[in-house]
Amino acid sequence: MVSLSASRLTSLPPSVETPDYDPSRISSGIVHFGVGSFHRSHEAMYIDRILNAGSLEWGICGVGILPSDRSMRDALRSQDNLYTLVTTSPEGTSAARVIASIVEYLYAPDDPDAVLAKLTEPQIKIVSLTITEGGYSVNDATGQFDPQDERTLADLASDSAPTSVLGYVVEALRLRRDKGTPPFTVMSCDNIPANGHVARSAVLGFAELKDPGLARWIADEVAFPSSMVDRITPVTTDETRAGVAADFGIEDLWPVRSESFEQWVLEDRFCTDRPPLEQVGVQLVADVGPYELMKLRLLNASHQVMSYLGILAGATYVHEVCTDPIFTEFLQDYMRAEAVPTLQPVPGIDLDSYSHQLIARFRSQAIRDTLARQVVDGSDRIPKFLLPVVKDQLAGERKVSRSALVLAAWSVFLEGRTEAGATIPTVDRRLPELRAAVAAERNSPGSFLDYSAVFGELGQSRTLRNEFIAARESLHAYGSRATIQALTAE
Repeated sequence: MVSLSASRLTSLPPSVETPDYDPSRISSGIVHFGVGSFHRSHEAMYIDRILNAGSLEWGICGVGILPSDRSMRDALRSQDNLYTLVTTSPEGTSAARVIASIVEYLYAPDDPDAVLAKLTEPQIKIVSLTITEGGYSVNDATGQFDPQDERTLADLASDSAPTSVLGYVVEALRLRRDKGTPPFTVMSCDNIPANGHVARSAVLGFAELKDPGLARWIADEVAFPSSMVDRITPVTTDETRAGVAADFGIEDLWPVRSESFEQWVLEDRFCTDRPPLEQVGVQLVADVGPYELMKLRLLNASHQVMSYLGILAGATYVHEVCTDPIFTEFLQDYMRAEAVPTLQPVPGIDLDSYSHQLIARFRSQAIRDTLARQVVDGSDRIPKFLLPVVKDQLAGERKVSRSALVLAAWSVFLEGRTEAGATIPTVDRRLPELRAAVAAERNSPGSFLDYSAVFGELGQSRTLRNEFIAARESLHAYGSRATIQALTAE
């Protein structure tokens, strides 16, 4: 067994790929906020390829701001910022590579000035973000900057050292402007619609409240490219660590396991220099929109479609529901009948083939992705992935019965018990309000859809309410599987 470190790279088994470059020669050109599993299986992996090809100025400086980020700081520090990425094909074949593209990691509460100093270095050309759907403080219903979290509100109220991501980004841009240093590109890598526009709204909204002049400069000078990112990446568990040790002989405190499939479609719009991403598999385009809609409304929405119904039926893993003909028929039915009609043509993509490919990816037992992971902060995910499908279907006077069943399943899920009576652990920043909205269903069926923070005006659609009420009644009376079968038989 080899403990992962720079000095022991040559001691790793031959089956493990290692960098062809010397990590000590890499300089940071990117600062990334939100170094989690997905970032390390996706952007950091692509940058590793770029470094391997000889462009050594594009290393990543990771930054953490949350108390939970201390663990990542400690794990990376003890391993010279290295980690193992294990990718698994749908057939179950796995490959391992040690990634060295994160060349430094700063935990902001340790030294806020060090983070600002890094962000203002002229060689930093990109600040990338995976800060989750809720991290941008943009209201889902209005599209406007609407900060609620304590760190962002504290930064808006004070001129002290930043504590939030937006606080750091805006203060760093102010310092670069004042020093005459060109701005960096702000590149969102989060799974949200129009993520570049969302990032721009967040940064400009924050800056406008702090310094309107700075906001105007940012609007004129800073690029916010949109992107579509895709790679199923479960959270790392002790089982993941044990598997990496057993299969590859590596003792890694925080390895990453993902599927072998990868996709990154990125708008080619940057302030200054950018890495040669097109040379390592990234698709640089003028308009990400069609690809983004395809992924959000087929893959991401399908996570919601399968998860609430699957959890209610007693399933734990994605592959459990996606090897069940009742669920897979429903998933395909949702994609074909409700999601695909809302999409634009996608250059180079056959949507029917893409939909079938998704089912094949979901069926991989080796990934062991959990349904619970896919429903964390459902009140952020549902409005971004599923409700746009509902809105477009209603506008076209087309069916929404499948989507309405998913919303009904979400509301039953929030009641906290599976059909067998097991407790459902639920993580959502709006959980008290959501449960209050569900409780109102007892006296006023359909009132869950009145929760405007999620549904806006969409919840007032009589068509949607009728379908929702009928679906809830069926779920309570007959359960998930029977309700799905009745719907797909129509």
